[in-house]
Amino acid sequence: MPAGGRMLSEEVWRELRAQGSSRRYRERDVMLRQGSPGTYLLALTDGIAKVLSRESNGAVTWLAFRGPGDLLGEASVFHGTMRTAEVVALTPCTAVVLEARRFQRFVEERGLVMDLMRQALTRLRESDTHRSELLTLPLTARLARALLRLAELNGQGTESGPVQLNGLAQEEIAQAIGVSRNAVITGLQRLREHGALETARKVIVIKDVGALRHWATVESPPSL
Repeated sequence: MPAGGRMLSEEVWRELRAQGSSRRYRERDVMLRQGSPGTYLLALTDGIAKVLSRESNGAVTWLAFRGPGDLLGEASVFHGTMRTAEVVALTPCTAVVLEARRFQRFVEERGLVMDLMRQALTRLRESDTHRSELLTLPLTARLARALLRLAELNGQGTESGPVQLNGLAQEEIAQAIGVSRNAVITGLQRLREHGALETARKVIVIKDVGALRHWATVESPPSL
């Protein structure tokens, strides 16, 4: 499977990447712009991106992190609609640009429609779970789950540690878990005090993945 553990096999993922050309994106580059036509999509092969939705009143809603093995922008390609979300490179990224018609033909020829539908349903369930967590879980549990998700997207989710996450601004983590930047600072400090991680400017090192998984449980002390 691709690094992100997606629905497509390694063989199909390799064949899919051969259908387009590779493009590099710098940190903070807009990879797909909300409101633009779905004339192409991206197959993310390296780096971490974030998916955002911008409202007409200026409000920004965080939707998801995406990593290697993820398709970006496929919904607008399938439906022939404008893009409903924006994708921004959280770290330097590399992606294969796939022209819409060529991608559609590839999917039809290889019978991948059901695989991609299952992936879409999985994403919807993840979004529903995330919204529920924002309402029910304590701060540190939400923070720990976000960091574990990023470690997983980096292909390091099963290691005992250390795991280094680069390019993470506290404001972006705050947006992802629905709290203020000061709350993230407090949560990171608590996790540092308990030996789960170390931090530097835009760098987080998970020292003990097992300990972080403990803090990610619902049973984490509500005061944290």
